[in-house]
Amino acid sequence: MKLTILGCHSATPRINTHPTSQVLEIRNHIFLIDCGEGTQVQLRKNKVKFNRIKHIFISHLHGDHCFGLVGLISTFRLLTREADLHIYAPKGLKEVITMQMKLSDSWTNYKLIFHELTSRESELIFEDDKVEVYTIPLDHRIYTNGFLFKEKENERKLLLGNAEEAKINKAYFRKLKQGFDVINEEGELIKNDTVTKAGSAPKSYAFCSDTAYNESIVPIISNVDVLYHESTFLEKLSHLADKTKHATAKQAATIAKKANVKKLVLGHFSTRYDNITEFINEASEVFENVEVAEAGKTFEF
Repeated sequence: MKLTILGCHSATPRINTHPTSQVLEIRNHIFLIDCGEGTQVQLRKNKVKFNRIKHIFISHLHGDHCFGLVGLISTFRLLTREADLHIYAPKGLKEVITMQMKLSDSWTNYKLIFHELTSRESELIFEDDKVEVYTIPLDHRIYTNGFLFKEKENERKLLLGNAEEAKINKAYFRKLKQGFDVINEEGELIKNDTVTKAGSAPKSYAFCSDTAYNESIVPIISNVDVLYHESTFLEKLSHLADKTKHATAKQAATIAKKANVKKLVLGHFSTRYDNITEFINEASEVFENVEVAEAGKTFEF
């Protein structure tokens, strides 16, 4: 699992600060999470192949999280994209994008499939044989979700020597990796756990976009490997966090501690701050394993 930060600042884009967008590589998927202005330029800078993006997750309809989407959709069209594109977003975005395409006579030559989100409860919105994605209901000024990405159980690892000693035909190796018992060449039933071992532990990633301090998300994100949590302000400006329904670095760290996550990544910094290491210092007083997001920075876990 690999996370690439394309942008991690709030409000208006600047030369060296980019609004929210990131790419999660998980089990052969390339998921785009939020799409602030300039996202497609950041995708090119970070050498992310456009045609591998099949699913885009939009947390809410504030501009610094979605104003780059129509441009990206248009670019996909100009590049003669053929693959379907799925967009998971609050209800209303489909109407906005469709109107822009209609008035510019720029209908896509590929299927654009909107999955409109309205639930105030966590729900499963994507699933295949390798990955599940759930919403994380957040507390912001408008309807907002975070997203929880969870790998399913990995295949078991074959103990080749044990399998050969047990006289198992190679044709059954795939079944063994899937966890089944098999019959060997002498007609004996071979128990799976005698010739395989557990695969690597599945990983999980929680993206918590704009939100006020909200302990109700703790059960949803409990024990995740990595939590990205917005931290627009430092504690000295907590009154602004309360007013705008954002969080401070200390509040993000408190959520991470209560949820027993393994790593916390802070982001969505107000552009009033020149030195984001202050966010690490503040959060580290509450939670030990803290890093800050930066445009172009990658996390592998």
